[in-house]
Amino acid sequence: MKLGIIGLPNVGKSTLFNSLTKAGAESANYPFCTIDPNVGVVAVPDERIKLLGKLYNTKKITPATIEFVDIAGLVKGASKGEGLGNQFLANIRECDAIVHVVRCFDDSNVVHVEGSISPLRDIETINLELIFADLEVLERRYAKVAKAARMDKSQAKEEVMIVQLKQHLEDGKRAISFEVPDDEDLQKAFREYNLLTAKPVIYAANVSEEDLADDGAANQYVGKVRELAKEEGSEVFVICAQIEQEIAELDDDEKAMFLEDLGLKESGLEKLIAASYRLLGLMSFLTAGEDECRAWTIKIGTKAPQAAGKIHTDFERGFIKAEVVNYKDLLEQGSLAAAREKGLVGMEGKDYVVQDGDVILFRFNV
Repeated sequence: MKLGIIGLPNVGKSTLFNSLTKAGAESANYPFCTIDPNVGVVAVPDERIKLLGKLYNTKKITPATIEFVDIAGLVKGASKGEGLGNQFLANIRECDAIVHVVRCFDDSNVVHVEGSISPLRDIETINLELIFADLEVLERRYAKVAKAARMDKSQAKEEVMIVQLKQHLEDGKRAISFEVPDDEDLQKAFREYNLLTAKPVIYAANVSEEDLADDGAANQYVGKVRELAKEEGSEVFVICAQIEQEIAELDDDEKAMFLEDLGLKESGLEKLIAASYRLLGLMSFLTAGEDECRAWTIKIGTKAPQAAGKIHTDFERGFIKAEVVNYKDLLEQGSLAAAREKGLVGMEGKDYVVQDGDVILFRFNV
């Protein structure tokens, strides 16, 4: 999974990136200190594989990972070359979802590029730049399709869809809310456009430390962001980027104590990962043994052969059966053999839909 972190300059974007990845991206109180996109890979915290690792006395524990891309701050006119212009676009296009950092705190010592705090205005500013960029993509596609449409019915269908989609964007709406016709060719074409505004969004409401304990409930700015997200079907999580950076320097025990002192149950990273998995419809299955205990990220609804293919294409190609046990049952019984004796291990075929927390041993033959 790859998430692009975007936002206006000075909203806490690079500070958040630093805290998430400990990658040390430069962070300063002026715009465009992140000129080249910074990339960091983060392990997904998962207590389940740690517990399985102890059970198997495993040599290696491999968590699932998320790749974060910190993209230079956008400003009005970015799609026309203002600020860093189109430099950021290719980096966002490669991402599965966008983490949009929005400033929801007052601080006269940290300048705002627009001169005042208004999360909805800031969100609209960036959405418009993304919409303008998407319209350029559609203009180029339209020019190509319109020529072929005279001789090709499928191209003619696409021409109609592009016109409707352009109008949708020109009305200030994101492509993700556009109803693509129930037609396989048009669905495929829409995916190929790879529009920025078709990507799901997670809003990171960056607040002051005082607003963390009640999860931003008393913060009027956060309230407005939550209302917008509800309308859009987006996710929101409340974070104090500065506090997250302090947490990032601590070991696990210190981190737990620090969070408890703040009245928090989980870190911003854990909130973000949970929001990402919900938004993208993801979950993890597990593999366990003496050599390695590992978490694998898949889409909810994935069947056993396709889950096997995440490990190796040969596993999917030569899939025979999947030996499946829930991780809790395995831990309670103390071994796979004991779980088998209790009838807690299932031998599943090609139609089995993998569940979150399944520990799977694939049987295959190639």
